[in-house]
Amino acid sequence: MTALVKRTVLFADLRGSTGLYETLGNAQAASVVTQSIALMGQVVASSGGVVVKTLGDGLMAVFDRPAGGIEAADDMHDSLERVVSDAPRRRGARLPALKLQVAIAHGEVVELNGDCFGDAVNVAARLLDRAGDNETLCTEQVVEGLHGEHRGRFRLLPRLQLRGRQEPVQVYRLEARRFGESVAATTFEGAIATAEPDGLRLTWLDGSRTFAGPDLPAVLGRSPQATYCIDDARVSRSHARVEWHGGTFQISDLSVNGTFVRFAGRDDVISLRRGSCTLHGSGVISLGAAPSDPTAPTVHFEVLSFADTVPRHGY
Repeated sequence: MTALVKRTVLFADLRGSTGLYETLGNAQAASVVTQSIALMGQVVASSGGVVVKTLGDGLMAVFDRPAGGIEAADDMHDSLERVVSDAPRRRGARLPALKLQVAIAHGEVVELNGDCFGDAVNVAARLLDRAGDNETLCTEQVVEGLHGEHRGRFRLLPRLQLRGRQEPVQVYRLEARRFGESVAATTFEGAIATAEPDGLRLTWLDGSRTFAGPDLPAVLGRSPQATYCIDDARVSRSHARVEWHGGTFQISDLSVNGTFVRFAGRDDVISLRRGSCTLHGSGVISLGAAPSDPTAPTVHFEVLSFADTVPRHGY
């Protein structure tokens, strides 16, 4: 039977399972991944949702209201770390962390034979591709469906151009839930639609360059032929690529040792392993080593606009 209804659609995906298989072996790693997916399914059910299907290392679920999807995303992030910490370890092996990406959209869907189709499904699926490690991205319709006191946890991002859509989508990032303290965020009520940024300033050591959209793509790497050369042994010859896409600056990892992004005012680090994320505000890009390593080759970035041309500090 076919039904046209409004639903909140959630996609969740695990990253890092390949490292688990290398560290734990096939049997134990498969057990950890299976347990993680099962736990996410339990979280969906406890938040009032329904798992539509599992997708490799992730799942798709639907909820009657946006609040259920947000609650599930929070609990998934909170619970996943416990699964990995309880997993058996080989002697001397450092267990790789599993990373969780979540994307949520709200709108009309077609329910047919236990599956769901429609624009909200497509948007959530495409938005998942743009989420960083341990990030939850939501559409404007999701945030509009929440009560006012919950909207303050969302940070407005530049509009994203999603694959298969002509018009860019307004996106919000859900800030991490921290118990006992408030989370600084741009409130939904006070947020103004972000204009397209005018440039991206990159600074490494004493050198600074500013790129506009037409100047891109630009490659960061050790090669003298790289657009922005970072001379460090941990940096690949072509380490990361910065692109202008859908009115936003995107960075993609091309390296062996990884690219790491930390936004100003946040403690968490987005680890890009052949993945990508949207650059907004300001922060640091570490190439080949995490920002916690004081010797890491670190590029400071700042997204510029005519309305705000003063460099931000406090990385």
